[in-house]
Amino acid sequence: QVQLVESGGGLVQAGGSLRLSCAASGRTRSTYSMGWFRQAPGKEREFVTAVNWSGANTLYADSVKGRFTISRDNAKNTVYLQMNSLKPEDTAVYYCAAGGWGTVSTDYAYWGQGTQVTVSS
Repeated sequence: QVQLVESGGGLVQAGGSLRLSCAASGRTRSTYSMGWFRQAPGKEREFVTAVNWSGANTLYADSVKGRFTISRDNAKNTVYLQMNSLKPEDTAVYYCAAGGWGTVSTDYAYWGQGTQVTVSS
C-alpha cells in the first residue's frame, strides 16, 4: 500500500501562486509515476499533470500549460505542483495520485485525500 498526503492548498487571489506538496509513504517503490488531478464542485475529476519516476517525462493538461509545473524529489518521496498565474477557474480540490501513468484517473491505483485550492477574482 501507498499513502499519499497533500498539503499547501489555500485561498489566493487571481494571478497569485501556490505550491502543493504530496508526500508518499509505504511501498514507495511502487510510485514510479505520480500525478495531480482536480475536481471542482459539480464537475468530474480532471487530469492536471503527471511526472514519471525520474522526472524526465511530464504531461500537462492544456488548461495549465505554461502556468503549472510538476516536479519530484525522490529522496523525500515527494512530488510538488507549482501553480502560478492562478485563475478563478483553477478553484478545485486537488488530488495527488500514484501508481499509474497517463491522463485518466482510473489508471492510478493510489490517491490522497485532497487539498482545497480557492482562487478569488
